[in-house]
Amino acid sequence: MSVADKSEKKSGGLGETVSVIVQALLLALVIRTLLFQPFSIPSGSMRPTLLEGDYLFVTKWAYGYSRHSLPFSPNIFSGRIWGSEPERGDVVVFKFPPNPSLDYIKRVVGLPGDRIQMRDGELVVNGEAVKREKIGQIDNPDITEVSRPVDVYRETLPNGVSYDTLDITPNSIGDNTREFVVPDGHYFMMGDNRDNSSDSRFSVGYVPAENLVGRANIIFFSIADGASPLEIWKWPGSLRGSRLLDFVR
Repeated sequence: MSVADKSEKKSGGLGETVSVIVQALLLALVIRTLLFQPFSIPSGSMRPTLLEGDYLFVTKWAYGYSRHSLPFSPNIFSGRIWGSEPERGDVVVFKFPPNPSLDYIKRVVGLPGDRIQMRDGELVVNGEAVKREKIGQIDNPDITEVSRPVDVYRETLPNGVSYDTLDITPNSIGDNTREFVVPDGHYFMMGDNRDNSSDSRFSVGYVPAENLVGRANIIFFSIADGASPLEIWKWPGSLRGSRLLDFVR
């Protein structure tokens, strides 16, 4: 083999490597933009459903696509394309309306036109209190963030979707609210940790359909104690094995 042949072979090998890397990056971008996007849970507002240290996949196609479906939310079009409406009870990642650079995750409890209110800790939808029953207590700080037993209530929305909520502080400021009327093209979001959630009752307000990023689908990893997934040596004591590959409900 001549020197020229060897040079061409090396050049071709490098070119093929670069091509493979570029194709892989483009494929990852397409998957992240159109199909699935990973998110980590940074706060306790969705306890006991989601815990800090949970890592989950969000389905991007669930509600169609908006500019917020793209990295950095470029202002290239408005509204949604191929859009579909969330259902009551969906756990949704969305852009915080006052500051769209921030991602929030809450549960949809109000659809456009709904009247939403909290009365003595009960969620009221269109004048009817949703079914709410105490199912017990949780005495596990990893789930509740407090070192005492916490009451757990099972709520069932009008469409039959059920989920658990925490009642850490009875008669808290969010337990009694005015009646909210959800505008067209907007949604009312609440956290399952009712006494520790900044949601549509407070600073979040009504969430425009354009701000929806996707529906939380499955927890693929979970680690406690503020540990990083890369700190493998901490897995034996911090990995929440029972939450791995658990569907978000």
